[in-house]
Amino acid sequence: MGIYLNNAATSWPKPEVVPGAIYDFITGGGANLARGAAAKRDLGTMDMVICCREKISEMFGGYSNCDPRYVTFTSNITESLNVVLKGYLKKGMKVITSSMEHNASMRPLRRLESNGIIDLDVIECDIEGVLKTEKLRKAMEEKEYDLMVFTHASNICGTVQDLPAISSLCNEFKVPLVLDTAQTGGIIPVHAEKLNIAALCFTGHKGLMGPQGMGGIVWKPDFAEKVDCFIEGGTGSFSHLEFQPETMPDKFEAGTPNLPGIAGLLAATEWVQKETPEVIHARERELGEKLLEGLKGLAGVELAGKITMQDRLPVFPVNFKDHDHAEIAALLAEDYGIETRPGLHCAPTAHKTIGTWEYGGAMRISPGYFNTEKEIDSCLVALEEILSLPQKTR
Repeated sequence: MGIYLNNAATSWPKPEVVPGAIYDFITGGGANLARGAAAKRDLGTMDMVICCREKISEMFGGYSNCDPRYVTFTSNITESLNVVLKGYLKKGMKVITSSMEHNASMRPLRRLESNGIIDLDVIECDIEGVLKTEKLRKAMEEKEYDLMVFTHASNICGTVQDLPAISSLCNEFKVPLVLDTAQTGGIIPVHAEKLNIAALCFTGHKGLMGPQGMGGIVWKPDFAEKVDCFIEGGTGSFSHLEFQPETMPDKFEAGTPNLPGIAGLLAATEWVQKETPEVIHARERELGEKLLEGLKGLAGVELAGKITMQDRLPVFPVNFKDHDHAEIAALLAEDYGIETRPGLHCAPTAHKTIGTWEYGGAMRISPGYFNTEKEIDSCLVALEEILSLPQKTR
């Protein structure tokens, strides 16, 4: 097995309890949710799903003493953001976001804008990917916004935004806040209720260490009431109604959910809580510091974003003075078994912000909790060897 340095795409490997929980559910449980006769297996599924809602709510500081009803499960954070944005935004509403957003929020916002539904303002971040609060304040003083959407940390350069300051501004100007925690969930603690976040969107397969195909939303109760359901159908409840129920969590969960995925997410979340996000974050920071210092010492390497580990995750966009980053990524994979990710990372506006658009993006290196110092050294040695070879040899 090679060296996996693409944790910003999905964390790997997963804790052993995760595949075990998925296997146990499929082989030993497997009953559908709220679509049985209340047999033992039916109750087992119900208990698992409620427990997972509770754990997620605890993880993200859910409202009303972590009321599990206000956790909605989706297939990924992209679906979560689409549910919130397309369910809440109505004609004439004004939305503010940042230039560091992933296409998971930028594309639905641009679609709503192009259809004449919303007025969208994109606040330019600095070259390190930082959303300056003074710039945000000025924008909010000049226009009344109906919603703010932004990502807690960049998926291309790891910059972590000042969430307390931004949420404070949103509260001051009474602008509901939708938060994308794709890169920070399970790593940097966030308390939705204390920060008054209207909808906290999360994914299960990155920092939460769960399986792909799982995501969700932690809702502020009164905000959830204002959002129209995105998908309608059977919920296993209120079957006498021909309209989608307004009761939570049924309102946003039509159809059979990814129950094996929920089993895996429950096991993963419990594992993260036991390890603690603080310990996970500290370990990843150590690896990031080692990798960053090594990259700085390599001739021909060009780094974008922050050049220290302050207020950032270990996500590094790398280009090369004389070589295409995609070529280097391919050589790392083919000759050394080292996995990275070249390209634009579904965030073109962010690449324009940090100055890597003209290179077609960057080669992203993103170590995770299960990486080792030896693997970081191996990556640096491999890069040094590749960059020292004559062009025709490569």
